[in-house]
Amino acid sequence: MSVRFTVLGPVTVSAAGKRVRTAAPRHRAVLAYLLLHARTVISVERLIGATWGLTRPDTARAQIQASIAAIRQVLRDAGAVQLLETRAAGYVILTEPGQLDLEEFSRVQADPASAARQLRAALALWQGTPLADVNADYVAEARVRLEERRLAAVERLAELELSRGRHAQVVEDLTAEVAGHPMRERLCGQFMLALHRSGRQADALAAARSFRERLVAEQGLDPSRAFLALQHSILTDDPALDHRPREDDGDMRPASFLPRDIPDFTGRAEHLAQLVGGEAAVTAIDGMAGIGKTTLVVHAAHRLADRFPDGQLFVDLHAHTAGTAPVEASAALEILLRRLGLPDGRIPAGIDERAALWRAELADRRVLVVLDNAADTDHVRPLLPGGADVRVLITSRRRLVDLDGAHVLSMECLPDDEAVALFTAIVGQRAHDEPAEVLEVLRLCGFLPLAVRIAAARLRHRPRWTVGYLAGRLRDQRRRLAELSTADRDVAAAFTLSYQQLDTDCRRMFRLLGLHPGADLDPYAAAALADLPLARAEALLEDLLDAHMLLQHVPGRYTFHDLLRDHARATAPPEQDEALTRLFDHYLHATGTAVNTLYADGHDRRPPVPEPHTPAVAFADEAQAAAWLEVERANLVATAAYAADHGRPTYTSHQSITLYRYFYERAHHADALVLHSRALEATRAHGDRPGESRALLHLAIVTWRLGRNEEAAEQGRQALALLHELQDPNGTAAALDLLGTVHELMGEYGEAHDYYQRAIALCRELGRRANEATALNNVGLVYQRQGRLERAHDHCRQALELFRELGDRGGEALALSSLGSVYAGLRRYDDSRRHLRRALELCREFGYSGQEAETLNRLGETARAMGEPARALEEHSAALAVASAVGLRYEQARGHQGMALAHRDLGHLDAARDIGTKALDLFTGLAVPEVGEVRAFLENLPGDA
Repeated sequence: MSVRFTVLGPVTVSAAGKRVRTAAPRHRAVLAYLLLHARTVISVERLIGATWGLTRPDTARAQIQASIAAIRQVLRDAGAVQLLETRAAGYVILTEPGQLDLEEFSRVQADPASAARQLRAALALWQGTPLADVNADYVAEARVRLEERRLAAVERLAELELSRGRHAQVVEDLTAEVAGHPMRERLCGQFMLALHRSGRQADALAAARSFRERLVAEQGLDPSRAFLALQHSILTDDPALDHRPREDDGDMRPASFLPRDIPDFTGRAEHLAQLVGGEAAVTAIDGMAGIGKTTLVVHAAHRLADRFPDGQLFVDLHAHTAGTAPVEASAALEILLRRLGLPDGRIPAGIDERAALWRAELADRRVLVVLDNAADTDHVRPLLPGGADVRVLITSRRRLVDLDGAHVLSMECLPDDEAVALFTAIVGQRAHDEPAEVLEVLRLCGFLPLAVRIAAARLRHRPRWTVGYLAGRLRDQRRRLAELSTADRDVAAAFTLSYQQLDTDCRRMFRLLGLHPGADLDPYAAAALADLPLARAEALLEDLLDAHMLLQHVPGRYTFHDLLRDHARATAPPEQDEALTRLFDHYLHATGTAVNTLYADGHDRRPPVPEPHTPAVAFADEAQAAAWLEVERANLVATAAYAADHGRPTYTSHQSITLYRYFYERAHHADALVLHSRALEATRAHGDRPGESRALLHLAIVTWRLGRNEEAAEQGRQALALLHELQDPNGTAAALDLLGTVHELMGEYGEAHDYYQRAIALCRELGRRANEATALNNVGLVYQRQGRLERAHDHCRQALELFRELGDRGGEALALSSLGSVYAGLRRYDDSRRHLRRALELCREFGYSGQEAETLNRLGETARAMGEPARALEEHSAALAVASAVGLRYEQARGHQGMALAHRDLGHLDAARDIGTKALDLFTGLAVPEVGEVRAFLENLPGDA
């Protein structure tokens, strides 16, 4: 895998052209220091000194080791973990040629024929402040050294360009540099000479005066005699200053029509590398409005200019300019031919003749052509030259998918670090003072460059505003787009123009998609919203994608940029109620069908599946049903919450009941908490007592799973009373079983036993055999906790047999795990492991994450009972990882407890104490009897040896 590191700007790691998410700031600081000293072994002490200087914390060595581990993970993700080696004396990163931007910058050759081109390419590697996102003791000095090297290269390039007579280019290159480094004498002298040779004597003398005055005021010094001599020569218009081209210089004044390069260009390193380093004759750059296409292309064109000595041409085709008609291809050809120097009399009238002449004129020239703001492929096809030495860069809001032979570069929004760098470059110190608020502003801007620039510009010109105040103004979705507007820039206006250029059907689809409450959608949901056949809906989605009015992060799914979603919602069509009804009906049908496919045994206790009235999703098997539910999970919760807020409680309740079992068995407890809470609010508000009872019961089960036992007990008692009042025996049985489980966890075994026995009796009366099996298993666990292991074995075995008879694989996993735990208590360790391993296989096969965490903890307990603490530590660590991923606090606490015990058995007393303290904290919040066990463990833990 191709890996690349950058330090000449933000510290990044890229693999195969895509950035790998780097670790925390401290980890980046260590990585950057290793990269600055690539192929040199760096000791831990040196890393500590570089990172903290004289104020090192007590945990410095541990933090360095943690940083090295994090860097290894980043490199592992990039497929390059072998580049970081541990040596006896420390660590070394072994970069290879072409992998590190700093080394590329340092390898500029002295060949006069190519030095200028190489220097310009080397300087293009710089992406703002070096080590931009790194904060460590060594950084300030390192930045000074790196900046000195960059300025030396800038001065060397200016010297070369001045010797070649490229005075205008030097003026353009040095304007921002002199402003940023006004005390650098050589730089100022080169700038003065370039201005003078460009016929701007007064500006050259003004630059000299500014330098002298600042030097005297700030340092009390006079310029060198060489500088004073140059100033005098400019004043007297000394002919000796004129450029005298060498015989091989040729024509040193190519036609250049490029717009001004912005001085605060930031980021886009990967795209810039493709444009500057690429060899494609035609590159089409596309992206949504405000993404920064023109800014990128103009910046790249300036970097490429020296490679095209016969001219750099630029034409704005105005396909997406408000109030301006697009420039037709024939008119664009006329502009281009004139810029090549052809007189009007040589330019024919017909487009075909103009295109032929354009190709003929470029046949033997090296020219760079920028065609900005194109409408589509037909708009630019006549403008494409045929010369081998011509480079064409095209920008468009629409993907030019049928432009044969072109390299396509699609732009996305800025990554976090580049957006921060851009915002900070414009705003200055206030951005450094409020880093968290800066990230919120950028998030509210959707990391769209145009929006970021507008927000930063508004803040810069309002000195009394804070970044937090600006974020507060942007939080209001109703006014966000209005806030992102200045006198000459307007995000909403840019979006409006893109919208107006869509055809009628695409406009309608765009407005309807804005109604969707979720983050993304598939063609079936779009077909439901628009009441269209599936193929037509998908075709419209693809058209919107090509026009960059939609985004696609996953094949087959479509989403909005956040600001475009705001724009779509502001243009909602009058048919929105009917469209939402169709969407909700689609989700009711698809959800019910998917859940019934997974759990056929419980369909009679779920709401009936409505008939589909729009294109319906079909599921061939359980795997397809589960995959659809997983992909649509966030949308199902979002639509249910939206329905609860907009007077559709039945939909929310329906989805809460339908999705209960899926969310429970897949341990999607955070989603379940939202869904059942909203269902409870909606059903109570509308007097739906049956719906309220089911929502209350499901909510109690989730809060129990999340370790909130006392809250779950109270909700369970409320649910039990309401279900009894409504004469709902099925719900009553489930509430009894839940209350038994909660009381069992809290150590109230008598109450737990009573609730379970009542549940078993009711389930047998109702013929609810699966629920009977669950209750039998739970009674067995109560007996186990009481030390009555034979009775525990009998009940768990009965539960297993019944689950197997019913073909309930989830129940089988539950009973196998319980039996495995009982066998461990009976010291039948082989039977214990065999049952637990089979339970683990089923959990992983069917995605039962909660049961998987519990089974892993039981395997750890069995291993420790067998005198295998190392294996116990491994099993409990795995359990902790699973439990943490799904938010199961009880199993997290249990995992910590098991790890602490294993560490004690291994003699790792410090680790046992630290991890045992975490277990105590977790158990204390759960109101369970394990609190006393862990407290006693910590009190009896031996002191350090």
